[in-house]
Amino acid sequence: MPSPSRKILRPAPAQAALRIGFIALNDAAPIIVAQEHGLFKKHGLTVSLSREVGWATIRDKVIHQELDAAHALGAMLISTPLGINCLPTECLTAFVLNTNGNCITLSEELWRRGVRDAATLRDEIVRSRHERTYVFGVVFAHSAQRIQLCDWLRSGGIDPEKDVRIVVVPPPQLFRNLAAGTIDGYCVGDPWNSLAVRENIGWCPDPSLTRSSDHAEKVLMVLSDFAHTRADEHLALVAALHEAAELCDHTDFRPELCDLLARKEYLNVPSRVIQSSLVGPFEAGHKTSFPADDFIHFHRDGANDPTAAKAAWLIEGFKRNRFLPAGVTIPANLGQKTFRSDLHHLALQTA
Repeated sequence: MPSPSRKILRPAPAQAALRIGFIALNDAAPIIVAQEHGLFKKHGLTVSLSREVGWATIRDKVIHQELDAAHALGAMLISTPLGINCLPTECLTAFVLNTNGNCITLSEELWRRGVRDAATLRDEIVRSRHERTYVFGVVFAHSAQRIQLCDWLRSGGIDPEKDVRIVVVPPPQLFRNLAAGTIDGYCVGDPWNSLAVRENIGWCPDPSLTRSSDHAEKVLMVLSDFAHTRADEHLALVAALHEAAELCDHTDFRPELCDLLARKEYLNVPSRVIQSSLVGPFEAGHKTSFPADDFIHFHRDGANDPTAAKAAWLIEGFKRNRFLPAGVTIPANLGQKTFRSDLHHLALQTA
């Protein structure tokens, strides 16, 4: 028997891995880089990544605590607390993963019919009014992509609620639906625009048309309860992602980033497709290309700070496009409650 003064050492219990979900998109890059480059581990975290099929799945798994955190649409921080198509749930973000990064892709059939922009699309809709209704895909009913698509359609005199049909399709499925002819175009983040161009099934109007005032495209979404009861882990996540996002915006790192994202367990598309919007030039189809310098921001120009202005852009988009169900109003302090710039800065100060 050990003497009474001798301590029996037992191994510390293993720390459960934090479960973080993501969708196969270029803008999941900071999460993937933080994992692959050991930045989560550097900040004392063990993380398990889970590739999910769509945004509703991401939202519901966060709500039901099957995921601790997730790559999520910034707009979910508005719709989820309001209980739009889900259980009303308090959630927040202390980190914006990227600003910008979306594009509109239209079918080759529309090109053959003479469509070149929103105005000529309106002409085609008027010509075909008695033959068909054109259908466009967005990734989520309440999303920046739907805001941007509706704004673009209206710029050409098209009423998104009357002149076309808008349907929800998970990001990786948009390309397949365009190829099958079940939709006529979509708004999404890359690589699903570039893949359509490379496979000659779609083309992109000027990508700057969907470039907004640095809106919060994707964010790190957590339950408010997680941020409060597991504050140290939450702040460590933000600190690790801050380092990863900064690395993602380094020009010299972008080719390596494309190869990393291309891997089977992440985006599972060729690296050369990912390079179109991350390295450039952005190939838009029909011998047209654009610089990719400002296509997506992972870190620069204050991209990561979840400011009140970023929340306000989404809220105004909801109102402008009548996304709110009857009887639902947005509380005046919702943006301040869900876009937590204070927690963002606290994480950087304590890292």
